[in-house]
Amino acid sequence: MKFVRILVINPGSTSTKFAVYDNTVCSLLKTLHHSRAELAPFKTISDQFEFRKNLILGELVHDRIHLESINIIIGRGGLTYPLKSGVYYINELMVEHCKIGVMGEHASNLGSLIAYEIAQMHPGTIALVADPVVTDEMDDLARVSGHPSFQRLSIFHALNQKAVARQHAAKIGKHYEELDLIVVHLGGGITIGAHHLGRVIDVNNGLDGEGPFSPERSGTLPAGALVELCFSGKHTKDEIHAMIANQGGLLAYLGTNDAREVEMAVTRGDEKSAFFLEAMAYQVSKSIGEMATVLMGKVDGILITGGIAYDKKLMAQIRERVEFIAPVSIYPGQDELKSLAMNALMVARGEVAAIVYDKTGIS
Repeated sequence: MKFVRILVINPGSTSTKFAVYDNTVCSLLKTLHHSRAELAPFKTISDQFEFRKNLILGELVHDRIHLESINIIIGRGGLTYPLKSGVYYINELMVEHCKIGVMGEHASNLGSLIAYEIAQMHPGTIALVADPVVTDEMDDLARVSGHPSFQRLSIFHALNQKAVARQHAAKIGKHYEELDLIVVHLGGGITIGAHHLGRVIDVNNGLDGEGPFSPERSGTLPAGALVELCFSGKHTKDEIHAMIANQGGLLAYLGTNDAREVEMAVTRGDEKSAFFLEAMAYQVSKSIGEMATVLMGKVDGILITGGIAYDKKLMAQIRERVEFIAPVSIYPGQDELKSLAMNALMVARGEVAAIVYDKTGIS
């Protein structure tokens, strides 16, 4: 078997995770945490690029991982133009689109920037992304919002949702492409996708305001009240966007976006925490029911993943409401680093062909 060394990079809002894989074996795994004080000097997320890149390079030197030993660098895909599911070469156009934020600013944009820049430091190293958050397989019916000035967008946890769906399919002796599944990712953002025979034909835009509220996102809000707030003169555009995207949900109700803190408060008997955590479970369950209608009631399984899936009481609350639809399987946590590494390995082995990103995002 050909030896392949892969550097995997997954930037988050306050951390940078990276790993080195030697074929399928993880030989190095690190999480670098970034305090608010460290990130404060950077006006935009893309401004953090050099800071985070240099931290990774420093750690590689410390652990005696030489750049010339790395064959492939794969980063978490960011907010480029919409893409079909797959593995993509990072090129200058993708880097430019991530820098300027053609579909918005998000920490995942740094994955492409850092992977490409480090790959350029050693000729012959290729840079990739896989199943980025803008993966778009939605049916045309699902794109209709209700007014021609607005179109529903596909921005979700594509990498983890598809990895878990494939894992579940293998577990039950099936192929992902022959199943109808509802996959729920519960993290800082929450996305719920209808997977029909290997395609995510409908999913909520978890980045800026659709679906259930989450630890830090407000989810779908009453439109009339939102319009009134926008024109009240009390808040700037940026402040309202922050309310929706990163200062809503549990953070707005309870003062924390750490679901573990909320879970512990519930254990201590905090009724307010218990109420809003159950409200989140209620909204997630409603969205699962919505996706069941997309699949016309023919659902082979409901899969729940992400960090919040470790909360057994929350899982029980969701299961109680939706298990009449289909069997519920819990896959707590997420292993995006491993998923990325395996995608890179498939490219190296010739099992998957990487795609070239062009001006529309789809080659």
